[in-house]
Amino acid sequence: MENLSLQADHGEFLALAGLNGAGKSTFCYLLNALLLPSTGRVLSCGLDTSSKQNLSGIRRQVGLIMQNPDNQILAPTVEDDVAFGPENLGLPREEIEIRVEEALEAMELTALRRREPHLLSVGEKKRLALAGVLATRPKVLVSDESTSMLDPSTRAEVIRLFSWLQEEKGMTIIHATHRPEEMMAADRMLLLSGGQILFDGKPERFFDGRELVEREGFRPPVLLRLARALEARGYNMPPNPMDTGKVVEQLWPSS
Repeated sequence: MENLSLQADHGEFLALAGLNGAGKSTFCYLLNALLLPSTGRVLSCGLDTSSKQNLSGIRRQVGLIMQNPDNQILAPTVEDDVAFGPENLGLPREEIEIRVEEALEAMELTALRRREPHLLSVGEKKRLALAGVLATRPKVLVSDESTSMLDPSTRAEVIRLFSWLQEEKGMTIIHATHRPEEMMAADRMLLLSGGQILFDGKPERFFDGRELVEREGFRPPVLLRLARALEARGYNMPPNPMDTGKVVEQLWPSS
């Protein structure tokens, strides 16, 4: 990455978009200080990642969900793995138990708490990795394509969870993805290509620009294309038409 400069605001849901090799994973690892910049500076929660004394504080505040869950699952059971992060924060046992229960419930893993992680499916491992990060209650949640290899229903649940964490917990969400539907869930979208930022703005504005969308190999979500076609015929549509219910309500108000 060269000459890349950007800032994510507190409580923002930011989609980091781009095709394979665009630099999304590198960006995510820089934020969590798993990678350190060879030039320039990276500030996470106001802390400079180049300073060794800041690394612990950064990793307390910036939780990272990796693309491959096997890279961050360490403990012998599901429950132990979720507890691993809070234990390393030095929290009291009572607080650890509360956080573990909340994270297991949020990711629907309570019934699997005694299971050995290597016996889990890929989707279950993904949810376990996310539960482990949630248990640390970070200020910033960085997701490196964490919805890959999940079925459509589970992917949608994860994105809804991200939105809930943003809205109810004030968490900053940075989600790397190549899926247009997931980009549309964000407040703001960055398009990376070759380590450079090609677009920075509202995701719906990106998909309304045909040249860049086609050049980068994306296709607007079906619901957005439908809404734009209806707008062209004089119908009023929501600004970000990714909720089927809202689109239907605009067409046929219930009252």
